Amino acid sequence: MPTTEDFCLPDVGEGLTEADILQWTVALGDTVEVNQIIVEIETAKAAVELPSPYAGTVAALHAAEGDTVPVGAPLITIAVGGPEEPVEPDAAAGPAGSDQGDAGERTALLVGYGPRDAGTARRRTARPAASTGAASASTGTVSRPSAKPPVRKLAKSLGVDLRTVLPTGPHGTISREDVHLAAGPPSPPPRESPSPGAGANSRGETRIAIRGVRKHMAAAMVASAFTAPHVTEFVTVDVSETMRLRELVGARREFAGIRISPMLFVAKALLLALRGTPELNSVWDESRQEIVLKHYINLGVAAATDRGLVVPNIKDADLLSMPELARAIAQLATTAREGRTEPRDLAGGTVTLTNVGVFGVDTGTPILNPGEAAILALGAVRRTPWVVQDQAGERIEPRWTAQLALSFDHRLADGRQGSRLLADVADLLREPGLAML
Repeated sequence: MPTTEDFCLPDVGEGLTEADILQWTVALGDTVEVNQIIVEIETAKAAVELPSPYAGTVAALHAAEGDTVPVGAPLITIAVGGPEEPVEPDAAAGPAGSDQGDAGERTALLVGYGPRDAGTARRRTARPAASTGAASASTGTVSRPSAKPPVRKLAKSLGVDLRTVLPTGPHGTISREDVHLAAGPPSPPPRESPSPGAGANSRGETRIAIRGVRKHMAAAMVASAFTAPHVTEFVTVDVSETMRLRELVGARREFAGIRISPMLFVAKALLLALRGTPELNSVWDESRQEIVLKHYINLGVAAATDRGLVVPNIKDADLLSMPELARAIAQLATTAREGRTEPRDLAGGTVTLTNVGVFGVDTGTPILNPGEAAILALGAVRRTPWVVQDQAGERIEPRWTAQLALSFDHRLADGRQGSRLLADVADLLREPGLAML
């Protein structure tokens, strides 16, 4: 007789409590190997692929695609040592966590992840009716379509079963264009009769489940806005010399193949300026009533993705050379857009940089990432009329200019430190040669 092992949802981040099932990569009755990817989940921070800790046959799937599962609850049962009759996901005995067995039975957990109490049952996240067909596909025997998490999310939102899509992407992957083609032209929204008292232009409404990254971001922003007293200061800078330096740097051999954007120089200027204002690279410890100054800088870079806003960070960014920093920013942005950011890259940030200029916006009032003292926003870099003063007097010239906005926690720093940091960043962008000092 084969023995069975339950693989429970581990805590793949720092204190995460639940995750959504994005896609199963195995089906009932499949044979799996140790470290084979069996399921893709979405936590509040990232999409993560989970490998199997056991080799054997899939005997039961305890959650369907779209389900929200608490940490510590069973995900899958694997028969070790021989075949066993498969069990449908919703036919598994008892609620999630009830089939853990006696205390002597092992509960599978990924190496380095700790268990949580499994007494809570999984819940099913509300989904549009169009996506229920995709959610039930996990019980079939068709091989897993190859697609990135953002593409799978798009397919779910459009009600497209990826198993029916013809892939045209690299290495047989399904692209966004493939999904849109399979979905066909969008149908007009259904006309609804206005309810009594409603206006003649009432066209109904759409409800979107708050989950994953969006859920985490919303909670974090509310907590930050109502915990840390925000102060935001602004400055407009002539960055013409920085833009000239950008051209020189882009032509150098060590920067070959790297996209050089103004964001790189703003990041470097921020890292240098923080040396003079360490209060803005600190954290408020409420429980111990202490301000903790960080002697390292983990630079967070806000990235807008299909799944919501994420802020991965570059560890020890202040120790990196310009080419290393440029590569790190580029890699971070690419990984975030593809939905492959690791949970460890989303934890431990000390200060954040956000670029609202990519949307053509001049400035904003950024909200602090929870646990951080400052966030700097870069606006659009534009050619504008600028008053230039030299020995010959004043004249108006077209110059490259940009606005910077710095929000900081007024508990950790007062206006003097905040203003100094913003002014120091502006000075370095105005005269990059000051970095030599």
